[in-house]
Amino acid sequence: MKNNDQLILAIETSCDETAASIIRNGNEIVSNVVASQIDSHKRFGGVVPEIASRHHVEQVTIVLQETLEQANMTMDDIDAVAVTEGPGLVGALLIGVNAAKALAFAHNKPLIGVHHIAGHIYANRLEKEMTFPLLSLVVSGGHTELVLMKEHGKFEVIGETRDDAAGEAYDKVARVLNLPYPGGPHIDRLAHEGTPSYNLPRAWLEEGSYDFSFSGLKSAVINTVHNATQKGEEIVPENLAASFQASVVDVLVTKTIRATKEYNVKQVLLAGGVAANKGLRAALVSAFSEIPEVELVIPPLSLCTDNAAMIGAAASVLFDHDKYADMALNAYPGLDLEDQSV
Repeated sequence: MKNNDQLILAIETSCDETAASIIRNGNEIVSNVVASQIDSHKRFGGVVPEIASRHHVEQVTIVLQETLEQANMTMDDIDAVAVTEGPGLVGALLIGVNAAKALAFAHNKPLIGVHHIAGHIYANRLEKEMTFPLLSLVVSGGHTELVLMKEHGKFEVIGETRDDAAGEAYDKVARVLNLPYPGGPHIDRLAHEGTPSYNLPRAWLEEGSYDFSFSGLKSAVINTVHNATQKGEEIVPENLAASFQASVVDVLVTKTIRATKEYNVKQVLLAGGVAANKGLRAALVSAFSEIPEVELVIPPLSLCTDNAAMIGAAASVLFDHDKYADMALNAYPGLDLEDQSV
């Protein structure tokens, strides 16, 4: 174990945010800088990998410099450099990985590769200390998973999406409703203005399964819109958004509650970009109010979307276990979460 005065400089470039952060002792944000690219990708209706990579090249040194300046520190103060190694867009990941390798090499600092989803889970530690065993519901653009943790740095995926992740489904439904990218916040806003009057499916899968499937739901929304168009009927976007969100939230919350009871966990964490969804947050708070013995932890909105503070928080555990990378560290777009276990 290292001493308590641990400072990790973390870099995150897995998709369309260039981010850097300095984390003290795994649970305190010293500085945190995020440069978003949403405006560049909005006109394309989604993230364009090549454009994302070019923006990372332009922004990464600026963001790193601002992060050190915010903390009033130099690289001499830093104990290790951490970076997202996967999953994500390979070109985007490579920018962060190479920046981290250059810093670690130039300043003779340990290098730590971090799994992006481990980061989303550990974002919660920046708000509340983790209590084991715990369950994390990870809901993002590319991932929908239930992850069981019995101790720090040990991940067991007990359920995952078989097709579209929840965030993907949100973006695709938003496009059908002619809403701008990213679609999730717009669907969430519309859903609060409507009522769930459309009969949309819920994919429960096999009995006892903790896996998810949102492809059928997405198709049902598309078919509903197409059928109404062919019949000359008017779709009420607010009600369709409310119906879609009700289906997604119902499945996510029901499976989370069932897993919470089956695995007898003490704490449940919400993680990932879709954790910012107001409908999901409210439904979880309501459901867990009936299970007071289990603590529900929901990160603030600033720690739901991609950021480097979460990467630093996850890296702290790897640092404590001397789990370092070497200069052969590469970008791994298909990296498995369980492979990150210490």
